[in-house]
Amino acid sequence: MSKMCEICGKKPMVGHNVSHAHNVTKRRFNPNLQRVRTVWNGSTRKMVVCTTCIKSGKVVKAP
Repeated sequence: MSKMCEICGKKPMVGHNVSHAHNVTKRRFNPNLQRVRTVWNGSTRKMVVCTTCIKSGKVVKAP
């Protein structure tokens, strides 16, 4: 499963961990992805979507 939202295409971002001594190491910010049953083009399908899309109503959950 790729770490990418199937609706908006949100992917992991990169950044840095910065310690108190300002030692800098790489890190990843992963999106909050959930597997949900959705209604997509008239049929029920499982999709991997981010919580932002779920909250905004871009995804219609299947009953």
